[in-house]
Amino acid sequence: MIIVFAALLIVLIYISIPKKKKEEPGDVLDFPLPNDSEKLSPVLHQHVGFYRALNHAEKKVFESEVNEFLSKVHIAGMDVQVEELDKILIAASAVIPLFAFPDWFYPNIITVELYSDAFNHELETSGPNRRILGMVGGGIMNGRMVLSKKALHIGFSNETDKRNTAIHEFVHLIDKADGYVDGVPELLLDKHNSLPWLEYIREKIAEIHEGDSDIDAYGGTSETEFFAVAAEYFFERPELFEQKHPELYHKMIQLFRRAPEVQSAGSKELPGRNEPCYCGSGKKFKVCHGR
Repeated sequence: MIIVFAALLIVLIYISIPKKKKEEPGDVLDFPLPNDSEKLSPVLHQHVGFYRALNHAEKKVFESEVNEFLSKVHIAGMDVQVEELDKILIAASAVIPLFAFPDWFYPNIITVELYSDAFNHELETSGPNRRILGMVGGGIMNGRMVLSKKALHIGFSNETDKRNTAIHEFVHLIDKADGYVDGVPELLLDKHNSLPWLEYIREKIAEIHEGDSDIDAYGGTSETEFFAVAAEYFFERPELFEQKHPELYHKMIQLFRRAPEVQSAGSKELPGRNEPCYCGSGKKFKVCHGR
């Protein structure tokens, strides 16, 4: 009798213990924000070349803006689990093009939906016509961005290909902030410069069509896509962009209010414990971000 009672008691205790909810694709995963610079900074250093090239004070600002983005925007896994690195890379993609605009935040994004790979217009990741890596838009797409997780990671792991899908889509949102996605972002352009800019990018599109440009051919499909494709190139390979397109490079500096640092500066690897910390604080790594 005592044995039966003890067994029953164990069962009741087990049932009463709260169980951790299994994370399913489609859940919005509320990770604790990595406010601690000791946790966030090494991830950014290893994965985000733009961040790696900043000075110590600028890195602190970048970290703060990443956290601000993550506090305002939901990131949902649709057919894939969202990991903390996914969230940080998405936030970094949002911060990079607006880094010189600390008082401006995207008014047109509420949720980022992450899919495992390329998808079609019905957001299917299997079957034919799966060529889309990222998407924003109007109508039912208002407030939403859809991204391929695979493309997100390739955009940051390959720093030599002039492409970054997530930056591309956030540049579309900057373009869209005035109500029109037309390649003429009023946030970045004075009104009297809008028409000259539009005429200029049409000339650059013609160069793509004529085979006289190394800007991705997708940039030749419209003024809207030219602006986003050129911005990817500008932020991913600034030194090559300046070499190949000096006039366009300086126009992009005027738009984004700063020149990207050469992102090959420094190493992705974390330093040894007794070496200077990568963040530029002047401290040894073991007493700074290596604790």
